[in-house]
Amino acid sequence: MRKQLLVAGGGIGGLAAALGASHAGWQVRLYERATAFSEVGAGVQLGPHGVRCLQDWGLEQPLQAVVSLPDRLQVRSALTGRELAALPLGRTAAERYGAAYATIHRADLHDLLLTALTRCTGARLQLGQAVEDFTDADGAVTLRTNQGEAWQGDALIGADGLWSRTRARLLGAAPPHVTGHLAYRALVPQSALPDTLRTGHVSVWLGPRLHAVQYPVRRGELQNLVLIVQGPAPQDLENWDHAANAAGLEQALQGCCRALQDLVHSVSAAGGPGWRLWPLCDRPPVRSADEMARGLVGLLGDAAHPMPPYLAQGAGMALEDAHALQRALGMHALDVPQRLRRYALSRWQRNARVQARSIRNGRIFHATGPLRRGRDLALRLLGERLLDMPWLYRGDAAPAGGQTP
Repeated sequence: MRKQLLVAGGGIGGLAAALGASHAGWQVRLYERATAFSEVGAGVQLGPHGVRCLQDWGLEQPLQAVVSLPDRLQVRSALTGRELAALPLGRTAAERYGAAYATIHRADLHDLLLTALTRCTGARLQLGQAVEDFTDADGAVTLRTNQGEAWQGDALIGADGLWSRTRARLLGAAPPHVTGHLAYRALVPQSALPDTLRTGHVSVWLGPRLHAVQYPVRRGELQNLVLIVQGPAPQDLENWDHAANAAGLEQALQGCCRALQDLVHSVSAAGGPGWRLWPLCDRPPVRSADEMARGLVGLLGDAAHPMPPYLAQGAGMALEDAHALQRALGMHALDVPQRLRRYALSRWQRNARVQARSIRNGRIFHATGPLRRGRDLALRLLGERLLDMPWLYRGDAAPAGGQTP
């Protein structure tokens, strides 16, 4: 009889976990709190390591239909607008790392995974049910949902995000740490922008106590804008998506160059939904494999290792987690706790490194005074050598197909 995996959470991490487990020969039952699958309007950067995970699941063709492939990454001063450094992407990244550097609308990535899961597997998707509690006993895990239902399986993966109930139950974890940074996000049709504000590459603008990122998504039809500033978070953190006050953002950008201010003003001029606000939270880097799996229960994505977006790796690490989980679940000579242990051992150190680098980048991106001047000088002198990250983009090139060790 095929083993059954229970998955808490239907976001990108949960869908990827379900897809990987299905490819490893497991039956999957996934529980999603919302009554319909949806993703908010925001962009995602996928390095070659994340793209390779999708290719391994046979998703290269549908991915190509929705992504943008930026030709370069440039870093600019938010104060002067001057380019500080650049890294070629496009064909250079594909030749160097075996896969493209892609940017994608979060909803498109979510839909791509959901379509693959529903068309190609027998996974059962339970909407309107959140995992509230579970027990791990007698060789099985039993979960209970907010609808009062109970289900039993051979393992449980908590992919239920930053405020994971699975994590709280497994680790007794404290709430996430409030970083004091606020992320303003907007998606704008490129056709609604002046030619001078349209883009085909990734731009990162660095300024005192703030930074901005812009890049194309959905075949270049839309531009994703993210501005992160320092400030107090709203009180209701768990309801984390708030309508933003554009006036507050414009005030934070006083003193920045005209090009960046014009870009921000263009969001209101283009119409549409405008800015959304996310107060950013994180957790300390993972300290051991025990923080990613215990017994018959494992954690994946933001439930295991939430990180600030200063390395753009939230989605990439969730895809890598799911890829590694598939490989571990396919180790049929091992019992299930050993398989989850293998998964955690293969992932915790890399996730911790990415978390730590993301936190460090936040300090560097928002630097003031002598540290800011030193950062800018280093970027001008070292350029591509600072921006390229072989240790990250090479990832784990091992195939995920389940193999007996």
